[in-house]
Amino acid sequence: MTNNLSIRHLRAFVAVAQHGSFTRAAEHLYVTQSSLTATIKQLEQQTGLILLDRTTRRVLLNHEGERFLPVAERLLSDFDTAVGDLQAVAAYQHGKVGIAVSPSTLSCLLPPVIKEFHSLYPHISLLLRDDSAAGIEQHVLANHVDFGIGGNHSEQPELSYFPLLRDRYGVVLAPDHPLAQQQGAIAWQELKHEKLLMLSTDTGIRAQLSRNPAGHGIELVLAHPSIEVSNPAGLAALIDTGLGLSILPALAAGTHSFKQLRFRPLDHPAIYRDLYIIHRRGRSLSPAADVMLRLVRQKFSKMILPPFVEAI
Repeated sequence: MTNNLSIRHLRAFVAVAQHGSFTRAAEHLYVTQSSLTATIKQLEQQTGLILLDRTTRRVLLNHEGERFLPVAERLLSDFDTAVGDLQAVAAYQHGKVGIAVSPSTLSCLLPPVIKEFHSLYPHISLLLRDDSAAGIEQHVLANHVDFGIGGNHSEQPELSYFPLLRDRYGVVLAPDHPLAQQQGAIAWQELKHEKLLMLSTDTGIRAQLSRNPAGHGIELVLAHPSIEVSNPAGLAALIDTGLGLSILPALAAGTHSFKQLRFRPLDHPAIYRDLYIIHRRGRSLSPAADVMLRLVRQKFSKMILPPFVEAI
């Protein structure tokens, strides 16, 4: 037998059971008594059992009805709770937004956006994962987060990349380094005889630099770094001791770890890093995540960005 029962049938049964009267139950449900009577009849026909004993003065539960009532009440409660949760999410009353983001974006740019979002939607919790460009893509692909902010590391076909920011590559060096006293940009050719400290080859920054076309001395500079480090904080500490200099995008060089160091943009040629909003194709965002995404775009387009960083 095809089961055509619905929440409407459960509500009708529970209302009649609680009020002991078709008339009062119909008033409670804002339906006609004839409509309610037909609904209860459908329920009993579908179950194959009489659940209510009708008398001239009152409607009572029989044995089968008494067994079914707590089940029906629990189903209605679970349904109403689930619908209420969905409505609360739609109204931004609760929920969670997950973002995977580069460490430099998290520390330099996101705090005012997060502060405003939290003041507008205090009951929405935020999960922020800072990771490398490859890690950000993987978090989005695995649905660990709603969206990411980072570089296009591997042009994943399942991801969409929406340009957000662009920052310029430059030299990071100790304050007492001779090149630190130079005004303006530094040419790549000037770095040929310097000791180079670089992030390791598994990072998005290093991957992008390795893809730059030959010429202008870039390949000679990057060919044989003296030291490779996987962690930006460790890289900053080594530069600070005078071991050498490094090449980083302006935003990465603007994090707290590098505050004692100097940044000079590179020229001939100037090289830029693009940062994107990364979203999984075909996956819709929750209302809260969609609001957060629009707030990120809005705030980034209007905020005063660090030197050599621009919105795109």
